[in-house]
Amino acid sequence: MGTVLLTGAAGTLGKMLRAPLGGICRRLILSDRFPLNGPLAAHEQDHPCDLTDRAAVQRLLEGVDAVVHLGAHSVEAPFEQMARANLDGVFHLYEAARLAGTRRVVFASSNHVTGCYPQGQLLDPSDPARPDGYYGVTKLFGEGMAQLYWYRYGVESVCLRIGTCLPEPPDRRALSTWISPRDLFSLVTAALRTPDVGCLVTYAISDNPDRWHNDAGWAQLGYRPQDSAERWRAEVADKVFPEGSLMARLQGGSFLGIGPFDPPA
Repeated sequence: MGTVLLTGAAGTLGKMLRAPLGGICRRLILSDRFPLNGPLAAHEQDHPCDLTDRAAVQRLLEGVDAVVHLGAHSVEAPFEQMARANLDGVFHLYEAARLAGTRRVVFASSNHVTGCYPQGQLLDPSDPARPDGYYGVTKLFGEGMAQLYWYRYGVESVCLRIGTCLPEPPDRRALSTWISPRDLFSLVTAALRTPDVGCLVTYAISDNPDRWHNDAGWAQLGYRPQDSAERWRAEVADKVFPEGSLMARLQGGSFLGIGPFDPPA
């Protein structure tokens, strides 16, 4: 590939994807709100950018062929704390992509878009959204922006509803939602390379026997997960949320234990 932009490069997922993404493109632009620490590889460029600055985002997208958009406020919080990055920032990115002629965006959505479904209910991306909080609402907004820019302007997107991406699943819920860093890179690579995706929404999880998501998008992308959370079942099966709580009953897990938030004084 030519030039790929990775936003949120200093975040948890950005750090996981930085090195492998560099192996599939000629130039990798790394962007976060502040300069990155440490040396850059020969194919890397560090372009700090605040997603809430529309003009700066337009400059950032110049000459970019594809974007892996991870930049966001990534945990549940009062709406005011995440609105500018997760709403304004997504609009700025897609509008900059339209102006720059960037043809592909891989958008980091979230399984929290459907976090108010019962645990154990099998879902696919065509099921109606049930966000479990403000974070999930902002990711649903991003999926809507992706659809707008595909159907009106021809900017293709793959929206990845990412589950629990850590080296190991941390609790019993993650036996259903976990995706390994290796599988996430495989899915992101497929999302960048597969032709004619239009605007595709797909869940990003590993090959977990207890998964809550049934996804035809995997076949379209040629994604074949290599890992499974099942190997950690004995270690995490007793790590559960309080019985009877929303966290224990619904798919969103710990996010359902955050809030509501009192209005600012």
